[in-house]
Amino acid sequence: MGHQKYNYDPSLLQQLPSIVKAYQLPDSRKATIQILNSFLPFIAIWIAMYLLIDISFWLVLPLAMVNAFFLVRIFIIQHDCGHQSFTGSRKANDIIGEICSMISFMPYRYWAKSHNFHHGHNGLLWEHRDIGDINLLTVAEFKALPWFKKFHYALFRSFPVLFVIGPAWYLLIQNRFPLIRLKGWEHAHKALMKHNLLLIGLHVGIILLLGYKAFLMVHLPILLFFAIIAIWFFYVQHQHETAYKEWKDKWDYIRSAVQGSTFYNLPKLFHWLTGNIGYHHIHHLNPLVPNYELARCHNENPIMDQVANKITFLESLKCMFNKLWDEEQHRMITYREYFRRYGKKK
Repeated sequence: MGHQKYNYDPSLLQQLPSIVKAYQLPDSRKATIQILNSFLPFIAIWIAMYLLIDISFWLVLPLAMVNAFFLVRIFIIQHDCGHQSFTGSRKANDIIGEICSMISFMPYRYWAKSHNFHHGHNGLLWEHRDIGDINLLTVAEFKALPWFKKFHYALFRSFPVLFVIGPAWYLLIQNRFPLIRLKGWEHAHKALMKHNLLLIGLHVGIILLLGYKAFLMVHLPILLFFAIIAIWFFYVQHQHETAYKEWKDKWDYIRSAVQGSTFYNLPKLFHWLTGNIGYHHIHHLNPLVPNYELARCHNENPIMDQVANKITFLESLKCMFNKLWDEEQHRMITYREYFRRYGKKK
């Protein structure tokens, strides 16, 4: 991808929080419209898929890919509810978020706590950097590993595991168990168990009412495509070449938000289909800004484009080769560059 120019002039960065704060007010009308134009198409396509099952699964599968994007929109609503940014009512946010989680399979309270943890520690090189994020090693850490742990890390960061097997594992298995064992997570653990029980009850009911194909051939394919899209977007937004990774004594929140998150420069349709999460630099600056205000914030303030770590779709494809954080160059590098620069060093 080459080195992108990134403007991290402190005088510019310090202006950003006050600019973004003006957009953090929820709008009930916009929230209602988003619920309608996300849930209604999702339900309509889901029904169409169900009716097509007995005709041909090859007609169902393309619709599953399309409906996965509407599930992304539903999950972004859940995501905003977890930040308490979607509506001005905490109770409404929690109710809407719980409903979304029954469809997305992402546990509302447990995932929201993990995600908020990520927001508070994005780009921080410490022992809990994998909570709410994709695990990443520095060059020095990787070099210090025995060969079998290097192999394990390389396998984890490989394309099939990270973008095919990993999304399914993350959605269907990892988020079913309270694996984060930090102090203060007890309430989130209980909420996760409650979510699992409700999820089982709901989908057993659907299977009894509509048959097992309703889950295996309609909802499950949507979930798997949704998980792949979600993991890909999250990866691109934090594993780009000119990202921001620092140890605690040097870590800066504003730089971690803006430099450590991309502006995924996509066509307007795909920004809409993905709930504007491509404006990730603004979202990390202030997670209280609802997703339906992110594009307006970016467009009305040229400074946001000036400081953004912009990346196009074609450029983002190269991000999958980024494997390690190089502290000497302050950027992500590939295995090829690692072995060329550091492989023979003692």
